[in-house]
Amino acid sequence: MLDAVTLDQLRTFIAAAEEGSFSAAGRKLRRAQSVVSQTLLNLEAQLGVTLFDRSERYPKLTEAGVALLTEARGVADQMDGFKARARSMKEGLEPELSVAVDVMYPMDGLTRAAGYCREFFPNTPLRVYVEALGGVIRPVIDGVCRIGIVGSLPVIPDELASEPLIDLPFVTVVAPSHPLAKHKGAIGKKLIEKQVQLVLTDRTPLSDGRTFGVLSPLTWRLADLGAKHAFLNAGLGWGHMPLHMVKKDLDAGTLMKINVEGIARDVFLPMHVVYRKDALPGPTGRAFISQLRF
Repeated sequence: MLDAVTLDQLRTFIAAAEEGSFSAAGRKLRRAQSVVSQTLLNLEAQLGVTLFDRSERYPKLTEAGVALLTEARGVADQMDGFKARARSMKEGLEPELSVAVDVMYPMDGLTRAAGYCREFFPNTPLRVYVEALGGVIRPVIDGVCRIGIVGSLPVIPDELASEPLIDLPFVTVVAPSHPLAKHKGAIGKKLIEKQVQLVLTDRTPLSDGRTFGVLSPLTWRLADLGAKHAFLNAGLGWGHMPLHMVKKDLDAGTLMKINVEGIARDVFLPMHVVYRKDALPGPTGRAFISQLRF
C-alpha cells in the first residue's frame, strides 16, 4: 500500500497542514473540498496512520501528522529539485538572466559577476534589480527574477532554496556633528533611545511585524540606502551601514564609528543567493553565482 502513495497526495497533505483547513487547501490547489478530504482519507488508509484530528471545527495535525509533515515536505522539495534540474538540462542556456540584488551587496562583486558572464555567455542578456529587504525576495517568488542576492531580510520563505555567499562587515556610524559623536566608550540603551535611528524600510509586506537591528523608538524610515547614507552625513540620525559603503567617509572623518551596548564591535551580515526550488539556476546563473563569492 505504501508504494501506491503519490506525490499529489503528499502535496495535498502539505497544503491542508499549512492552510489550516481542507477548504483552504482546496482553494490553494484549485480543487473541491470533497476531493481534498477524500485524497487525505485515502492517504491515511494507505499509510495506516491518522494524520488529522477531525473532532473539532478545523482539522488539527496528530502527532503522527506532525512527524510525517517534515518528511512529506522533504520528498516534495526533492521532486521539485529533480524536475527543475531536468528542465534546466533540457532548456540549456537561459534566454535571459534576471537577478534581484540586495542594496547591501558590494557593487564591485556584482560588476565582476556581470563581466564574467558577458565574456563567457555573450548571448544571454542580463537584467538586474537593486532592492532592499522583501523587495529582493518578492520578484524571485513571483518568477520575475531567477536569482536573488539577499541579506537585509534574514527570513527566507520556504519555497526558496538558499546558498551562503559572504559575510558582509557592518558598522554603526554618526556624523561628527551628531550628539552621539561626543560620547566616549559604549553608548547605553537610555542614551541611544533618545536619538533618531535611520532605518531601511520594506516596500513589500514580507517583513511586516519584524524589525532588524532597530534599537530606538525614534526611527526615520528610508526606502533607499543612498538616502540613508546622505542623512547620516547630514547628522540627521545614527544607523548601521555596510562597511564598504562608508569606508571613504570614515577615512575622511565625515562619519565616525560609535559603540553601542549590546552590539558586538565586529558585526557581519550573512548574505545568500536564493532561487525557487522549482526553478534552479541554469548554466549562466550558476556561473554568475560562482563569481559572487569573494
